[in-house]
Amino acid sequence: MKVRAGLFLGLLLASAATAFAAPAKAPVYDERPAKLEHPVSLRDYERRSVDIPMRDGVKLHTVIMVPKGAKGVGMLLTRTPYNAEEMTSQHGSSSMASAIDGYDSAPDVVMAAGYIRVVQDVRGKYGSEGAYVMNRPFVGTSLNPTKTDHATDTYDTIDWLVKNVPESNGRVGIIGISYDGFTALAALVNPHPALKVAVPMNPMVDGWRGDDWFHNGAFRQIGLSYMWEQVGTRDNASKYEVTEADAYTHYMKYGSAGALATAHGLDQIGFWQKIKQHQAWDSFWQEQAMDKVLAKAPLKVPTMLVHSLWDQEDIYGAPAVWKALRPSDKEGMLYLSMGPWYHGQAIDPGDRLGAIRWDADTSKWWRREVLAPFLAHYLADKPMDLARVTAFQSGSNQWQRLGQWPTAPAAKKLFLLPGEGLGFEPAAEAGTVDYVSDPAKPVTYYPRPNKQEGYDGNPWPTWLVGDQRPVSGRPDVLSFTGPVLEKAMTIAGAPVVHLTASTSGTDSDWVVKLIDVYPDEVPGDRAMGGYQLAVGMDIFRGRFRETLAEARPLKAGAPLEYTFELPQANHVFLPGHRIMVQVQSSWFPLYDRNPQTFVPSILDAKPGDYVKAVQKVSVGGDSGSYIALPVVE
Repeated sequence: MKVRAGLFLGLLLASAATAFAAPAKAPVYDERPAKLEHPVSLRDYERRSVDIPMRDGVKLHTVIMVPKGAKGVGMLLTRTPYNAEEMTSQHGSSSMASAIDGYDSAPDVVMAAGYIRVVQDVRGKYGSEGAYVMNRPFVGTSLNPTKTDHATDTYDTIDWLVKNVPESNGRVGIIGISYDGFTALAALVNPHPALKVAVPMNPMVDGWRGDDWFHNGAFRQIGLSYMWEQVGTRDNASKYEVTEADAYTHYMKYGSAGALATAHGLDQIGFWQKIKQHQAWDSFWQEQAMDKVLAKAPLKVPTMLVHSLWDQEDIYGAPAVWKALRPSDKEGMLYLSMGPWYHGQAIDPGDRLGAIRWDADTSKWWRREVLAPFLAHYLADKPMDLARVTAFQSGSNQWQRLGQWPTAPAAKKLFLLPGEGLGFEPAAEAGTVDYVSDPAKPVTYYPRPNKQEGYDGNPWPTWLVGDQRPVSGRPDVLSFTGPVLEKAMTIAGAPVVHLTASTSGTDSDWVVKLIDVYPDEVPGDRAMGGYQLAVGMDIFRGRFRETLAEARPLKAGAPLEYTFELPQANHVFLPGHRIMVQVQSSWFPLYDRNPQTFVPSILDAKPGDYVKAVQKVSVGGDSGSYIALPVVE
């Protein structure tokens, strides 16, 4: 019995062991390798993806591209929120020139000089750790409670690079467009000794005065989609969704910009909340304005500011920095380039801008004759013969070597005259030219349909040179037109608007455009007959007439003066052309509509706040409106 019982127990235990044994391992059924390795032998460069530690322990993802055989060459750095891996992997090519042939890189310049190319994700974006803050303010301001900013991160990055990239000569240059132009400017604050040269191109400088978010207080509501995608996620994975192909329809649908933002989830976005809280040019904007930040200390790094004369995004920035730094530049480190380009076109083909032809590839010429020698001088000790200012003059379509900018003061008065005339002598009798501004039927910045981004025909890059004839015949657009010019007239600087006007409302926007009207027929380029080319135009929100720092209502019916600058212009009005000045009170959907009733927050205006207003522009007499032109005699 004991033997049988033992046998039975053994069989029972064996059966239990079998029942509770680990299941058989499932067969591997995956075609993806544990780690994908590129066949690097096909590349003409070595690619290194590294995470560089900052002083607070946060690591920033960085791509380093070293041309094969490189030894003792300079490094060219870009710091970006736009995906370093993607920016250095263009076109699916193993060629370094093709891999960097995209945003922020000038591959012809980089490859000809053999530079090591470095692109880094800023804090909180794509492969980098940390928190993302739009245009992160600097340490020491009331806006940044931490001990890090773009200046400290650039310093720490350069310090790591010069110690860990043996193929370099220990010299670093920084270059970037737009946001990346802003980070290039930030590098100039307490710069690392190894930073030898900087090229900020079309940089974001002051988001309220005239760059991305506001222009003179008027909100650029098309930036809402950028805020959503840029701030909402680390990798821009969540897209701003629209169902209307026509941007006009999209923005009119919701009434105010605030109502639109709420409907599209923007109230979750911290930067949007800051926009709502700071609709005037208060300390929030002034403390982080780069022209003000950089003016606090002498420039220590040779810097070339690059400006596009028709920059649809950051037309204020580079000239503002030039103006702030030029008087104190005793060492001769500051340079300025101005080309006939849209935002960032200096690295794109530059033979034309929209319908306007320049007779040559202006971008290629500038990269070869200006950018390349400037970088080579400071990164490789090559000789350089550059003027302090290199500027393209439209109209004559030629590059100029200048010793200063502007080359003329805004002193020549161009008067608005009765009957929508224009001349250099004022009318003796005072009067007004009137129109009715209706927020329900706003003037468009570009003819409808105004295609949204992603649709064929999106006008955004070239709209600033778009023909102004589609609006010049509207009853709510005044078109003051001068006589046919008998001789050329050249301007070189920022025209200054001196508009005296009244409104029947208690708030108003004023849009002023300086326009070159082509002859009715242009032999050799017949499509340009009668073309109305805006040389400079901008908007001013009336509530900031007394002070930019505080919104105040306008006195209804009272003629009030509004003074503001138009963007920089370097232009020749040719014989046979005419000069025109247009005045209007909306510029939609680029800018949100002014309700023309004073409310504390235009972003939160209610439907009942939007009213028609009678606008009266003063002409003639002692208080007649005029534009002060920087005419080169």
